[in-house]
Amino acid sequence: MQTLPLAGATEREVHARIRELIEGRSNAVGSVTLTANAATTTVSTTINANAGVFLMPKTANAAAAVATTRVTSVTAGSFVLTHANNAQTDREFFYLVIGG
Repeated sequence: MQTLPLAGATEREVHARIRELIEGRSNAVGSVTLTANAATTTVSTTINANAGVFLMPKTANAAAAVATTRVTSVTAGSFVLTHANNAQTDREFFYLVIGG
């Protein structure tokens, strides 16, 4: 989704961004692959410390890792996932950031 300038957006630009939100597009989503051979993964994104982060497994190994994967820290600009330390390189999740 495109962003709007802080000042000077045209009415057409505002309507286009509203339409994108209605159609389900948002800059508040992304994907992350858990770091192999580590117990944490840091994701840098547009976020503040009061936001909620929600994960959805994208691969079978991510689905198997749900029970051991948690958002343990949310700060301005990033969040940290704590997870099982193993060599799997395909534990991929979608994430959604809400609020803040």
